[in-house]
Amino acid sequence: MPAPTTMTQTTDHALKLLWPDGHESIYPARELRLACPCAGCVDEMTGQRRLLANAVAQDVRPLAISPVGRYAIHIRWSDGHDTGIYSFERLRKRCPCEACATQKGQVKSR
Repeated sequence: MPAPTTMTQTTDHALKLLWPDGHESIYPARELRLACPCAGCVDEMTGQRRLLANAVAQDVRPLAISPVGRYAIHIRWSDGHDTGIYSFERLRKRCPCEACATQKGQVKSR
């Protein structure tokens, strides 16, 4: 999966990635935090989520975003969490836009 061409924090609570094919993904910060793939948030043996949604503040936001090689980003969160690595492949698959939801056969509620 190629790296995004640009990565910007559009607001305190949203991260925008522009992909090489021109696709734009805007991720709500809290949804990204809840989707953290680290071993503290997901059981490594079962894949079951350990992180409870009610344990994450509604106003959680990225404090720092840094690249991990050419395949991922690391986010340091306002709630002190900083062990998750979000691969570009995982981020692209989780794109919340309506076009991607339609492609996956999901219906977005408004």
